[in-house]
Amino acid sequence: MKSASVRAASIAVLLLWISTGAAQAATKEAKALYQQAKAAAAAEFKAAGARCDAMTGNPKDVCIAEAKVARVRADADATAQYRNTLRAYTKARQDIANADYALDRKRCDALTGNEKDVCVQRAKAIRTAALADAKADKKVIEARSNAREDKRIAEYKVEAEKCDALAGTAKDQCVSAAKTQFGY
Repeated sequence: MKSASVRAASIAVLLLWISTGAAQAATKEAKALYQQAKAAAAAEFKAAGARCDAMTGNPKDVCIAEAKVARVRADADATAQYRNTLRAYTKARQDIANADYALDRKRCDALTGNEKDVCVQRAKAIRTAALADAKADKKVIEARSNAREDKRIAEYKVEAEKCDALAGTAKDQCVSAAKTQFGY
């Protein structure tokens, strides 16, 4: 199972990437990169599946689950980057968390008794934490966006109020400049 610090680091990188707007818009180039990433994920999954065929029992199941996690991660990342929406990023994180959980459950199948029970509970706890983090991060980003919009509106109102002291074309130019500055 992945350590919490590795997951936290990947979450931090994702949030930074989202907040800086480094994602590409849905252009022809972005679509080509998206399709290329999906094709590469499918090819890697197929190759990993072939490597797993030589195994038997639980190691084979774990190998296949690892290949699925790699594919889900690549597909989810590509889709999130292509769509470039908060919803897509959140769904990608949820899909990855569920795939990691499935892998952790396969790893637990090799254990017996209390060790298996503890392993399953740990896998559930990790998935629950990852899903909760994705949901909370989405709410935080939405709240920040709403706060930014509220600030922009308030600043526009201040500028518009300053324009009220003017008259005629000077007032019209002032209002026009304020609208342009604040996107109205």
